[in-house]
Amino acid sequence: MSVPSLAVVLLVAAVASAYPGSSHAVCNSQSSLTLIYQNNLNASDDSNHVSAIILDPMPARNAQTACGAINESLLTQATIQNYTTDFTDTLAYLDYTYGTGPAYLVDNAVVTLQDQSLSYAASNSAQRNLPVLCTQSDRETQPPNSTASASNLVTVAAAGNTYIGYHNQKSFRFAGIRYANTPERFEYSKVYSGTGETINATAYGSQCLQGGGGSEDCLFLNIQTPYIPKAGSSNNLRPVYFWIHGGGFTGGTGADPGTDGGNLASREDIVVVTINYRLSTLGFLAIPDSPIKGNYGIGDQINALKWTVANIAKFGGDPKRITIAGSSAGAGSVRTLLGSPPAIGLFQGAQADSNLGGGVDLGLDGNYGTTYSSYLTINESYTRGGFPVLNATNCTSGSTTQQIACLRTANATTLISGNDIPRYVVQDGTIVTTPKLDVTARNGTSAYVPIMFGVAANDGASFSTLSPTPVANLSEGLQTGLSINASAADAIIASGLFPFYSSGNLTLDAFNVTQRVATDNTFRCIDQATVYAGAVTHTFPATYYYQFERSIDGYNPNNLSPELIQGPRSPNYPNGNPHAPYFKLHGSTGDWIFGNFYGRPLRDETDLWSLQLTSGYFAEFVRSGQPNMREEALRVRGAAYAKTLEAVRTQGSWGAVQGEAGPVRFLDWPARSGGFVDVEQCRWLNYSLSYYVDGGS
Repeated sequence: MSVPSLAVVLLVAAVASAYPGSSHAVCNSQSSLTLIYQNNLNASDDSNHVSAIILDPMPARNAQTACGAINESLLTQATIQNYTTDFTDTLAYLDYTYGTGPAYLVDNAVVTLQDQSLSYAASNSAQRNLPVLCTQSDRETQPPNSTASASNLVTVAAAGNTYIGYHNQKSFRFAGIRYANTPERFEYSKVYSGTGETINATAYGSQCLQGGGGSEDCLFLNIQTPYIPKAGSSNNLRPVYFWIHGGGFTGGTGADPGTDGGNLASREDIVVVTINYRLSTLGFLAIPDSPIKGNYGIGDQINALKWTVANIAKFGGDPKRITIAGSSAGAGSVRTLLGSPPAIGLFQGAQADSNLGGGVDLGLDGNYGTTYSSYLTINESYTRGGFPVLNATNCTSGSTTQQIACLRTANATTLISGNDIPRYVVQDGTIVTTPKLDVTARNGTSAYVPIMFGVAANDGASFSTLSPTPVANLSEGLQTGLSINASAADAIIASGLFPFYSSGNLTLDAFNVTQRVATDNTFRCIDQATVYAGAVTHTFPATYYYQFERSIDGYNPNNLSPELIQGPRSPNYPNGNPHAPYFKLHGSTGDWIFGNFYGRPLRDETDLWSLQLTSGYFAEFVRSGQPNMREEALRVRGAAYAKTLEAVRTQGSWGAVQGEAGPVRFLDWPARSGGFVDVEQCRWLNYSLSYYVDGGS
């Protein structure tokens, strides 16, 4: 057991002060806590709104004390009147969804919602117990500005421990929760077994060791929730969004601010869980004919899921409504978990964003993308990454047993350094038992849950190369951009399927062709084939597919100019024109899924409307297994949801994939539905829509 940090000691002392009579009393022992905030996702507007905490029904004489127990006070009539629209809309939603209200106790009054308006009466007129409206005093919105203090702590008992979290303007937050015991190197983790502890969950735990630092002691998860149920209650539990970060299985963290769950939790009334898992050699080394079978990082994800299933109800989440989701390597993880025997049954839906999967033999990234959908054998993985690790650590001598013993004590940073390191999901026989996810038959090897797959329109622009010097012709540009030889480049040109459009900049125009080939080859074709097969063979109860037509920034190894990844700039669009052509890069979609636009100015009002609509689609899939939001649920939520309601009414529904016509949902403002993209191009690349139905070859 490590010695507690000064911060932990001070926070435990703060809890004792906040909850007299116990050094670790739980905040929900007498009542549930619901944090309400009318979140329109416009970060620049956050200061114009206020949040509050609702407690369970009680006599008026107890209300002030109950608010004081969480370091808050009864909300005043003046505050409600200053933010009448916010309170009218949020209380209407709660009454519509959970039957809360319509009357609430506030300071010296009862406020009642009726016909979308509020009325007031003296609190001594209350003839029955009523829910209580308390202040929520922290005006910070998101990390890093949002931090714990003695005044905003919340404590929850779960898994035999007491967890100290905090609340801010948008959600209750618990960070750095250890979901597994500190792992032994090259051993599968085990669900955390510690009990009887008071645990500081106000700061993120260490990221897993990667190029930018981290630790081998890194198996932590984070929870953002709008609701903490009364201890012992399972009423009104919210659906759970379980997010797995990307980063090529060599980087990333569950603490990424771009995928922080605070906005999604508050706007969509769901619980968000983000996790760390072991990476590169420490997470994926596999050695033939040895106990080192690989997939340790995937095993970590499964244990994080197990911890979540066992404990998320204590934090307001429904363990029977968990959707696993991720982008890039996180999407590859989702694909893996869909077919992993120990994971099946732990989740009820799956979203995979920008899943790599294809890689026809054009020399593109050494067919790197195929390893996310066609799993290497242990021998194949070892050949690619195991030998380089042995050489780098000087662990080449002796028997396999001696080599493993050497690796167990080798410098951790050396283990994860270099280009040729293990980062591949492998067929280990337990976590992964098939060469690829079976998307063509309900034979028990794949989870029978709704799935949603999709790509960014130009995912491949992040995986092809813009020549640093001017190119002489298209063939030269293709060779540079795709790392292919002249004959492969000429074959692409001769196909006529990837046409060249001249803007006067030959180098950039050639790159535009290469990014389309790379997008099809590595992302689009394999993912369209996946959802098509899953739909027509009924492997999954429903499959949905999308393409992002709006984004900003993203993974930009070519250092493309802001105008190329945000839209051309002009006096009317000083931050870029989202309606003009620009590249929608890999890694640019998380902002839209999570409703996060921090640190960036809106290009125009349609960015905000698109953000609201898109995050709503994804959250509705978490809520109901399909993405189409209910009109009445949006209507009662008022002005902050008006543009989303307009879109639902006017832009058509998002249908499940039925066959060769799709549909595909193109995420933009406005959103629209259409057919699968680049079908002929995919067929030419040997990834037709029927790729899996025809045997995957």
